[in-house]
Amino acid sequence: MNGSVVPLGKPRPERADAARNRELLLANVREMLAAGGAGSVTMDALAERAQLGKGTVFRRFGTRAGIFRALLDADERSFQEQVLYGPPPLGPGASALDRMVAYGQARIAFLLDHHSVARAALDRNQPAPAGEATITRVHLRMLLGQAGLNLPDLDTLAVQLTGALEGPLLLYVVLPEPETPPSPAAGRPLAESWSVLVHRLLRAEPGTTPG
Repeated sequence: MNGSVVPLGKPRPERADAARNRELLLANVREMLAAGGAGSVTMDALAERAQLGKGTVFRRFGTRAGIFRALLDADERSFQEQVLYGPPPLGPGASALDRMVAYGQARIAFLLDHHSVARAALDRNQPAPAGEATITRVHLRMLLGQAGLNLPDLDTLAVQLTGALEGPLLLYVVLPEPETPPSPAAGRPLAESWSVLVHRLLRAEPGTTPG
């Protein structure tokens, strides 16, 4: 996968003081999450802990959900780097089938690892996102094209597959209680089901490549 198809874009230049404040705020958010969970993170509490004005926090994040979206964005970029440049099968160098299976399984693990942050990043006043901040749809569409499927609308198929991997639906199905941490085995059935789905879609049995 080359970088031209990934919606990373070039970050806008950021003033040095703004960059320092952002890193300070995100570091404090991570500490608050570790100490008291997502429920402990509020705009007021974050401003007080970081010893910054509440206005600075509002300008940076806009809403409480924006705090968690910014935190997710930082980790999303690390995930994207693995997809773009990491070793196969998640990174380049494997077949479309193997990369699609690996991506789905890695994405499920990422979402479960970030379950409390991902939940808190949902703004009830906004439409529910479907992976808009991730490379999932674009990446899956590229792999579907590489697989040479004789199907009429790969764009729509990529959207539907994205819905199988992204919150909030996945979060609410697997973790109905907001503060319930996932069990170590929570992602296993999801990962196995994704593998079955991809193998069936690409007309191959697990352990083979599509003909």
